[in-house]
Amino acid sequence: MSPAIVMTFIYAVLSVVGGIIGYQKAGSKPSLIAGIITGILLLVAGVGLLQMAAWASWLAIAVALLLVIVFIGRLLKTRKFMPAGLMVIVGVATLIALFQAVA
Repeated sequence: MSPAIVMTFIYAVLSVVGGIIGYQKAGSKPSLIAGIITGILLLVAGVGLLQMAAWASWLAIAVALLLVIVFIGRLLKTRKFMPAGLMVIVGVATLIALFQAVA
């Protein structure tokens, strides 16, 4: 399994788990909904990557890039590493792996 596929699945799981934790700790329904939606999209992209579908890389890149942008904004606003900093780091690592796979 390529690093791009592994990182896509890891980022998907972190997204879903983060949404659930955000809902449990702060009662944030938007966090739960966003976490589940982005997690499912990344899981679909990961399965597509396993099947070598051309669209899968671009879906994973789009979702990961969106999450990185959102979490950079959140990190700048809160100045707290968790969860925003972790999501930025894993998101950038995922993007690097995906861009290497596309190239």
